[in-house]
Amino acid sequence: MRSCFLEFMMTLSGISNGTEQPRTGRLGRLLEDRLPYLIVAPAIFILLLVGLFPLIYSLIVSFQRITMTDNDTSFAGLLNYAELFRDARLWASLGHTALITAVALPLELVIGFLMAQLFIDRIPGRQLFVALLVLPTVISPIVAGATWRLMFDVRFGPIGQILSFFAGEPVRILWTVNPGYVYPAIIICEVWQWSPFMFLLLLAALSNVDQSQLEAAEIDGASYLRVLRAIILPAIAPVIAVACLIRGLDLVRIFDIIWALTEGGPGSMTETISLYTYVQGFTQFETSYTAAISFLVIALLTVITTLVLKRMELTR
Repeated sequence: MRSCFLEFMMTLSGISNGTEQPRTGRLGRLLEDRLPYLIVAPAIFILLLVGLFPLIYSLIVSFQRITMTDNDTSFAGLLNYAELFRDARLWASLGHTALITAVALPLELVIGFLMAQLFIDRIPGRQLFVALLVLPTVISPIVAGATWRLMFDVRFGPIGQILSFFAGEPVRILWTVNPGYVYPAIIICEVWQWSPFMFLLLLAALSNVDQSQLEAAEIDGASYLRVLRAIILPAIAPVIAVACLIRGLDLVRIFDIIWALTEGGPGSMTETISLYTYVQGFTQFETSYTAAISFLVIALLTVITTLVLKRMELTR
């Protein structure tokens, strides 16, 4: 038995007789080639399990008729998807989302760029100011929304008191209730929190602009706008595109800030697609219809992202 064990170990180590050694060598090389894949295989499996399984399960549920009162798992065809095109509230929520994105994204980009231009030069206390400016980004959106709701409070909020001081008379604005002010309140909160994100990305991009070109333009007497158009913007265009893509996708799924500020009100005036999906899934318990809404949003985002990426590739 001992001799059999020794022979087995010698075979594994590749020092057995000549007929076995090539096969063991091939096995060793095969294991060596496949070792990186074997190491990352468990992580890939977990990622697929966590990310892909819910997606496939939601797709299956979207073709069923599961509600709070009915657990019908039979195939319902495209019934839920046909209902999407008759749901006026769904398309209104998509319009609200597009409006917030179209206003907040350019503001964040412009403010972030101006802040980056301000801090591109070495000034005393630069690191401290940058650290203070990025603090809103690290705050949870639900906390930021709750904080701004307190600041917008008509009786005790500091914003109303500041406006009253400058106006010389009491100013009582129902920021989160009045239809004329609810969107400015959301935009202010969103821009306040996420402009520093743009600022950090654009500051890093501006720091990598070729200084020799800027110095040559300065010697030639080029104006700032000309330098901006001809040198700076082309140099940082890829970073701007990626930053806008990231923030745009984030704005499409905006939920926390609006939930904390208005809960979609007044009525459903500020109800975004994420809020509407939440209401359908966790208030109305329309499980299958909620899954169909999710895949509609995924399809729209996939098309938009693909077009943006192709546009970025063409401009490159």
